[in-house]
Amino acid sequence: MADLSHLPPLRDVIAEHGLGARKALGQHFLLDLNLTRRIVREAGDLSGVAVVEVGPGPGGLTRALVESAAREVVAVERDSRFAAALADVVAAADGRLRLVEADALTVDPVDLVPAPRAVISNLPYNVGTPLLIGWLKRIAEYRSLTLMFQKEVAERIVARPRTEAYGRLAVMCQWLADCRILFDVPARAFTPPPRVDSAIAHLTPRARPADDPDFRTMETLVAAAFGQRRKMLRASLKSVVREPEPLLESVGIAPTARAEEVDVAGFVTLAKALRR
Repeated sequence: MADLSHLPPLRDVIAEHGLGARKALGQHFLLDLNLTRRIVREAGDLSGVAVVEVGPGPGGLTRALVESAAREVVAVERDSRFAAALADVVAAADGRLRLVEADALTVDPVDLVPAPRAVISNLPYNVGTPLLIGWLKRIAEYRSLTLMFQKEVAERIVARPRTEAYGRLAVMCQWLADCRILFDVPARAFTPPPRVDSAIAHLTPRARPADDPDFRTMETLVAAAFGQRRKMLRASLKSVVREPEPLLESVGIAPTARAEEVDVAGFVTLAKALRR
């Protein structure tokens, strides 16, 4: 842990370095340190854990991470303007904070830090979902993912069957992890405030059985099913199997069902049959 109480307020840091948020990069700064500390607390015990943060910006969440029991913190930032703004935090972190200037879509956190590792981040709105899908491919490599999304996206992660929000993201996330929303974050908490509220999603990897389908098979199946979600599965799955009806019937799913009616376990069973 490090004492950062001597550091200047974040608003002063932003003013000193002229750090206006860039809309093209989906930037919205979280300056309330009480809120960032709550995010870190709710992420769980970080003792001995290496944490990767994407898009630290002026460093609100970064400060809370450095104050925690995390073994080390690696902050990945595409916008080079923030290196100088974070210099004071780096200096006060006693070697536990490292900045990596890179596009997070091109960096694998597994390659950045040794296990045990976690990702805790206020994700840029415009790349949050692609980043999550990428991390899901190696979810077993993480202790947990604690991520801020637009509230609508977070609700899609935890959505249940037969709801409008239930779709590809819900199935893939819930197949691989225990998913829950920790709490909502109102738009007014950000500078500048976005047009929508946000929420913190927490994902903890599930143990996977030996006969679990591979990621590509599951992703292809779910993408086809929800790509035409208003169609019956006997029609929407023709892009992945020539005759979907016998396959669906073999696992007890009605060919006339729609994707939103099938739970995660149903898609897993279907993926196993498809792989065979």
